[in-house]
Amino acid sequence: MSVTEPIRNISELKDFMNFYKEKEYSPRNYCLIVAGLNTALRISDILRITWDEVYDFQADCCKTHLKLREMKTKKAQNILINEEFESALMLVKKHSENVTPTQYVFHSKDDCFKPISRIQAYRIIKHAAQMTVSNHEHIGCHSLRKTFGYFAYKNGANPILLMSIFNHSSFEITKRYLGITQDEKDRVYLNLNF
Repeated sequence: MSVTEPIRNISELKDFMNFYKEKEYSPRNYCLIVAGLNTALRISDILRITWDEVYDFQADCCKTHLKLREMKTKKAQNILINEEFESALMLVKKHSENVTPTQYVFHSKDDCFKPISRIQAYRIIKHAAQMTVSNHEHIGCHSLRKTFGYFAYKNGANPILLMSIFNHSSFEITKRYLGITQDEKDRVYLNLNF
């Protein structure tokens, strides 16, 4: 089994993220990728999201935060629903019929009260990667989570804060997620000038 990698090329990342919005239109598939890139959740937790967790039906708008308990760690998470994720959710809602609070956001085509499978999520992500990412062999469901970490770190996020976001038990795990390459390590040495 190969290890998944983050998508490091920003141009390819944008093409990947927008593949199901611009090339093979599917609001659900587009939102799945956006959710993974913007929440840092594991795919098992993303697939379990129901509409009442992200949408306030009384106020008729998205909630500000997604609150859930992670399947793997059993730890509570309180995740900001940023503008990109909110926009993707609204696109799904717009193209869905009679959305109810207990329906899954990423439901199967046959049953809105049943989420798509992890295998189907993998196929959705893998297909978009094959069409947009040059090194797509190592792209899978976990790549979304790792891409979040990689770009958050590159944008100056504190690695300890990322460890907390990922709910990792050790910093060693977080360091692997950040996807730092030898070239990037070499640049630190090359750019150091006293």
